[in-house]
Amino acid sequence: MEKQSGAKKPELSELGRVRDRLTFLYLEHAKLDRQDSAIRVSDARGIVIVPAAIISVLMLGPGVDVTHRAMELMGDAGMAVVWVGERGVRQYAHGRALNHSSLLLEAQAKLFSNQRSRLAVARKMYQMRFPNDDVSGLSMQALRGKEGARVRQVYRLQSERTGVKWTRRDYNPDNFEASSPINQALTAAHQALYGLSYSVIMAMGASAGLGFVHTGHDLSFVYDFADLYKAEFSIPVAFNTVAALTEDDNISRNTRLAMRDAFVDGKLLGRMVSDLKAILGVSDDQTEISNLSLWDDRLGLQEFGVQYHEIKVGETQ
Repeated sequence: MEKQSGAKKPELSELGRVRDRLTFLYLEHAKLDRQDSAIRVSDARGIVIVPAAIISVLMLGPGVDVTHRAMELMGDAGMAVVWVGERGVRQYAHGRALNHSSLLLEAQAKLFSNQRSRLAVARKMYQMRFPNDDVSGLSMQALRGKEGARVRQVYRLQSERTGVKWTRRDYNPDNFEASSPINQALTAAHQALYGLSYSVIMAMGASAGLGFVHTGHDLSFVYDFADLYKAEFSIPVAFNTVAALTEDDNISRNTRLAMRDAFVDGKLLGRMVSDLKAILGVSDDQTEISNLSLWDDRLGLQEFGVQYHEIKVGETQ
């Protein structure tokens, strides 16, 4: 038998918990290979070894060359891998993440498929942004109007605080440089937040496409989820970055680094895990380990891996 090189695939119990991992790592113009249980990143400046089990999401920008062995390790370690455009502006593809349980996915699908429960979840998400107001009786139209007024006020207050001029949100995803510095920073900050939101959703086994406010897109729930944190994280970070900007600074890089620090300082990853469970009505004591069963319309869940015998018409099991 051929001896397997490298480290063996870790058990689920050995993998770092989602809430305890680092938030994200963005790479571009580099070669990624596997070295034991770590990702070996090399470019013209040298080599860096990144332990695979400590990263929540790896954002791969242009010019990245990834070996099959590196991708195998990322999958085994439950690392969410997202292929993005230059400066992380577009998301093109993604890989499978950590959780193998369908618990949150089933809860999300059940809530999404009923108009009343979908509205209740949407109200719950808006309530998180308005902790001092009762939004339980508001329609979606009223909630959107209330949220729009809140976001406009956030932009205005951040502009006054930092001295950065603000007019309106304006950007072209096909031409990052065409927008103003503050809009460039907001785009980079929001994309980092979307990446982290996506990684938590996928790692916990929920669906990125079943949104309760946004709909019709494969990342609808990512936009729902990220909107909960923009006023606290991406918007102020973008204004802070532009306020401290010098002529030679790289806006997108500076913004990403500032977002990474804000995620860590604000312990956002742990908050996201708890918030996601609360939104979907799943308690912390419910298991995250998969238990594969067979569904039965009469008998409920049946044991998987059993050689069942044929039941003749008229017989009972």
